Amino acid sequence: MRSMRIGIDLGGTKIAGILLAADGRELIRQRVPTPGGDYRETLSAVRDLVVQLESLAGESCSVGIGMPGSVSRATGLVKNSNSTCLNTQPLHRDLEAVLGRSLRFANDADCFALSEATDGAAAGAAVVFGVIVGTGTGGGIVVNGRLLTGPNGIAGEWGHNPLPWPRPDELPGPACYCGLSGCIETWLSGPGLARDHRQVCGESLEAAEISRRAHAGNGSARQTLDRYLDRMARALASVINIIDPEVIVLGGGVSNMAALYDEVPRRWGRYVFSDRVDTKLVRAVHGDSSGVRGAAWLWPDG
Repeated sequence: MRSMRIGIDLGGTKIAGILLAADGRELIRQRVPTPGGDYRETLSAVRDLVVQLESLAGESCSVGIGMPGSVSRATGLVKNSNSTCLNTQPLHRDLEAVLGRSLRFANDADCFALSEATDGAAAGAAVVFGVIVGTGTGGGIVVNGRLLTGPNGIAGEWGHNPLPWPRPDELPGPACYCGLSGCIETWLSGPGLARDHRQVCGESLEAAEISRRAHAGNGSARQTLDRYLDRMARALASVINIIDPEVIVLGGGVSNMAALYDEVPRRWGRYVFSDRVDTKLVRAVHGDSSGVRGAAWLWPDG
């Protein structure tokens, strides 16, 4: 058993690395640019970052990799990655070859959920649903401290289900890149919020500006935010009805909207199939660091 853990967050523009002590304390953090569109150079960059962190640690460490998309159980190749040079590549096998050891992989939303369930906002909770709402949406499920992946490797893929209990004016819903329409991601991502405001109000504003204006009392922004809060309540109520988590943790840029944490729990009781809802909705503790920390925690025993 190794006493220290390395986590790698393989992003589209940067590769972040972290070294955690056995007790989860952050010892070292480094980052390097992601070689744009070059698969072989990406492998080399990850290898070099791990070697550098291990040199600083002075010992061999376990290594977990957080990545966009996932590794197909059917083919062993990467699928659904917005870093397109990774798609259809045997990333798992190739990185194990260049690093000379077994690795563990998970997508970035799963790593976020694992981080917050291990020593973040949901530490100690038996069932945790972690949600990233930013440029897209993603989700991960942690049960008794272990990441739930499922036989298809897609557990927690909340964003590519239809928005629950749709209103007539929400049908069929915006087209999604997955090929379907009305996916939760098309409504609740940052671009989805901006699109809704633009279509209803005729203004092109980013999600953060819509939130700021709503809190300042702007009428059209408040109406947009109200629609968003109701959609988030419906979307999370469907999760509660299925897995009944103790805690739902929000991360990503849209999670910074303070209204979420009071208003969504106030509204979701209407949709949850229970006489009361004890699930807590909380903001991530580790923020942007959760992905790389969660990658390290893919090896819970070092």
